[in-house]
Amino acid sequence: MKRILLILLFLAACCAARAQDARSPSLGQTIYLPIYSSMLFGNLSRGGVPSRVLLSAMVSIRNTDTSRAVRLLSVRYIDSTGKLLREYLQEPATIEPLSTREYFVELHDDSGGAGANFLVRWEADTPTSPPLLEAIHANLDSARGVVFITQGISVSTP
Repeated sequence: MKRILLILLFLAACCAARAQDARSPSLGQTIYLPIYSSMLFGNLSRGGVPSRVLLSAMVSIRNTDTSRAVRLLSVRYIDSTGKLLREYLQEPATIEPLSTREYFVELHDDSGGAGANFLVRWEADTPTSPPLLEAIHANLDSARGVVFITQGISVSTP
């Protein structure tokens, strides 16, 4: 029964309609997406340390434009101290209209820490609706399931 409830909560979180601010067309941006490799929870132990649960993250980059492609220039995974852990792209990659690219951080990979992030740079030939960046964080391995979503924000434009 708990598993069914967790699955329903997960689906509700994924399908929940959220009001989005209108986003102006752009020729490109750098987008910051928060990532949580782990999460602290519960009460402090006798030693003053909270419990910690590891999380996987599925990063979704969605081209929201209905007629124009966007080009990904870099998809960087950065740890809590600002150190580059991984560049997912070796060369620019195109995302066609209404298409999606996904990147994954495994459950056992806690190298990013609780303050990790993705920095994604993209560009377009003509003003284009900016991509939507989201990360679904999850750990469904134990009796307590954890699922939540973070969204990216633009931190610069070319």
